[in-house]
Amino acid sequence: MPTEQLIQTRQQEAPVKTEKNSIEGVAKAFGSACASYDLAARLQRYSGKQLLSFLPDAASSTVLDLGCGTGFFANTLADIYQTVCAVDISKQMLNFSKQNRSAKIHWLNADIQNLPIKDNSVDIVYSNLAIQWCEPLTDTFIEIKRVLKPGGIFIFSTLLDGTLMELKSSWQKVDNDQHVIDFNSFATVEQAVTDAHLSINELQQSAITLDYDNVRHLAKELKGLGANHLPRKSKKGLAGKTSWQNMSNAYDVYKDSAGNYPATYQLCIGAVVNS
Repeated sequence: MPTEQLIQTRQQEAPVKTEKNSIEGVAKAFGSACASYDLAARLQRYSGKQLLSFLPDAASSTVLDLGCGTGFFANTLADIYQTVCAVDISKQMLNFSKQNRSAKIHWLNADIQNLPIKDNSVDIVYSNLAIQWCEPLTDTFIEIKRVLKPGGIFIFSTLLDGTLMELKSSWQKVDNDQHVIDFNSFATVEQAVTDAHLSINELQQSAITLDYDNVRHLAKELKGLGANHLPRKSKKGLAGKTSWQNMSNAYDVYKDSAGNYPATYQLCIGAVVNS
């Protein structure tokens, strides 16, 4: 399907702002990270590759990449499928992607929960580590069901409660402020799929541990990913030197015998069908 037949003019409804994910804040955080994102995206590369194994073998398919970021996996999808439309809330990310990825890809600046895409028009929706920023989650799945053709598949990864537990626990020794976003539970994701009347082909959770040289290395990587957007944080900006040192000292309890600082990510991989 040509992309001009896929996209429809819709009056964009104002997104509901929540404590977790004001749309403007998320767009700004990720936009500012576009140049550094690929260098810091170890987890994104891992989870995105896991999703590729669930892709159907149908080269003529129309595909949406939701929360495409720098377009790394949109490029891969464009090598496989006939029509690829890559969507992101950040104009800066899209501008970066247009300059660095395949000219075959159609780039679209839009909110995942209010897509300017025609009903029943997409064969495959692919989304790698993006929907954790969407709230309420059920609305996200309902919107994706709307654009999927009957029998179409939504393949996604997201992060779950327990992600960055070492960092969260270490900060709790220092203050009661927000330093890690509140991720959904596995049960919440499962319920959102059910409420949207999608059928589960695959839904799994696994713990992924990445090692860091020190706590600042971890913080730098999170900032490089744009994952430092914390709407409920009462004290904006960097933590004071003393608070940071106290948190780093608390994190030492997790340091392994090789001197690495681990960070755990609870990864959810899903493949659900519009049956």
